Amino acid sequence: MPELLGVIHEEDRRVPAAVERALPEIVAVAERAARALGGTGRLIYVGAGTSGRLGVLDAAECPPTFGTDPSRIVALIAGGREAVFRAQEGAEDDREAGGAELSSLGPGSEDLVVGITASGITPYVDGALAAAREAGASTALITAGDPRDGAADHVIRLGTGPEVLTGSTRMKAGTATKNVLNMISTGAMVAIGKVHDNLMVDVKAGSKKLRQRAIRLVEDLTGLCPDDSSDALDRAGGEVKTAVVAHQLGLSPEESRHRIHLSGGHLRLALGEVSS
Repeated sequence: MPELLGVIHEEDRRVPAAVERALPEIVAVAERAARALGGTGRLIYVGAGTSGRLGVLDAAECPPTFGTDPSRIVALIAGGREAVFRAQEGAEDDREAGGAELSSLGPGSEDLVVGITASGITPYVDGALAAAREAGASTALITAGDPRDGAADHVIRLGTGPEVLTGSTRMKAGTATKNVLNMISTGAMVAIGKVHDNLMVDVKAGSKKLRQRAIRLVEDLTGLCPDDSSDALDRAGGEVKTAVVAHQLGLSPEESRHRIHLSGGHLRLALGEVSS
C-alpha cells in the first residue's frame, strides 16, 4: 500500500504544472466569467460523470461563499440530478439531450457556457456547446483530452497524462479540473467585488459557523467588539459590507446599500469617494 499511494501522489504532483501551462486560457475564461456575472449574464457549467459533478460542486458552493444568486451560476449534468449521486451510464452519449437541456435555460450573448469533459469528446457536452454557440453565448471547454477544432471559444487543455488507474479521470484530470474551476469562479468573484482583500465579505450567514464568520469579518473591518459587530450585522440584514459601510460612514443600511451599488459591489470603493 505505501508504494501504491506513493505512486499516486507522485502522479498528482503533475497537476500544478499542467494547470500552470494552461494559465493564459484560464485567465481569459475567468475574465469572461467576470464580465458575465458583473453584468446580466450567467456562468453555466455542463459536464458528465466526474466532470459534471465537479461543475455542480462549484456552482453549489458559490451562493453561500460569495452571496451569489443561485440562478446566476448553474450546472447541467448528463443524466440529471440523479447522476450527481449515482452514475447514469450512457447519458453522456446523448448529444441531443445536451443541446436541449442547455437550450431550455434560454442562453444568450451575455452568458458564458463552460463545458467540462476529461476526454474532450463527450457528446452531451458537445451538444450543449453547439446550442450555446447557436444562441450567441460565449463558450469555453476544460479538458484533459484532445478536443476537436472549434469546440469552444476558449479551450483549457490540461495535459495531466495517463492516469495511474487507466481511464479513471476522477484522479489527475479531476484534480486539475477542480483547481481550474476554483480559479475561474474565485477570480470572477474577486473581480466583481465579492471579495475584499482575502475576505469573503458577501458570505451568506446561513449557519452558526457562517454567522460567526460574518461577525468576525465585521469586527476585523470596523474594530468593533464581537457584540457590537453582531448588532451591526443584524441592523444590516446579515450583510457584512452593508454593516461595515454603515458603521464606518455613519449611514443607514439603505444608504449603505445604495453606496455599495454605486461602487459596483466593491467595498473599498464604497468606503471611499463614490460619485452619485
